[in-house]
Order: sequence, then C-alpha cells, then structure tokens
Amino acid sequence: MLPNYLFPESVTRASGEGPVVEAGEFHGKLAVATLGITRTLEQEGLEVSIWGSADGYNWSERPLARFPQKFYCGLYSILLNLSQHPEVRYLQVRWKMSRWDRREPLPLFGFYVFLEESGSRLRPAVEQKNVASASAAAG
Repeated sequence: MLPNYLFPESVTRASGEGPVVEAGEFHGKLAVATLGITRTLEQEGLEVSIWGSADGYNWSERPLARFPQKFYCGLYSILLNLSQHPEVRYLQVRWKMSRWDRREPLPLFGFYVFLEESGSRLRPAVEQKNVASASAAAG
C-alpha cells in the first residue's frame, strides 16, 4: 500500500494549513503519520498537527495528533488513531513556525506529511523472513 499524502512536499516560510483531505481508507483505523523535513535553516522550529472534521468545515477543538516541535531534517512518525474518532472523515495538516535568529527574519521549512496503514512497514520484513525460512527448510 502506498502512503497517502496529507500535505505534499512544499517549502514554506510562514505558519499555515494544508488542504482538506478525505480520510478515505484510514477512516476509523489506526494509521501512522510521518513528517518528513527536507529543508530548514538554523535556529528555527516547526510544530505540525493533524486536525479532524466530520464535514470538512467544522474542525475538532484540539488536534487528533501533534508532532513534537522539530528543528532538524529527518523523518518523524507518530500514531494517528482514527478508531477513537469514528466521526472524522476529513483531515487537515496545520503548522506553526518560529525563528529566534534576527539575521534571517522569516523561517523556512521544506516538509511533507503522509499517512500509511499501521503495520505496513512490518509486512515486507515478515514476508521476507517467511520466504527465507521456507527456503532454508527446503534446502
């Protein structure tokens, strides 16, 4: 299963929010949300959260999930348990940026957020192990 992008890779210089995305196949399930940071400057921070809505217009009072504040490029994953929120049919990524270096007035981050089914990363490893075990038993 390929990941579904909640927010496609973009370079941004201000706090904001991404497009409204249907929960689709993740509705009512446990998913893994991954934040990929591909570009950053020194002395700045990025806070990313995922919000839910039943209709795509009225949003939850609190985020469904929030990544801890990040400062560096990398991949960061958290669980997004939509089974606890069966009413949620739409998702939206929101972010806040901060900067504490006065030489460059605006923050800059390149990042993306995608969802995948919980356990999807384990399946290929388990299948490969089973194939290797079967080959060893046959040989």
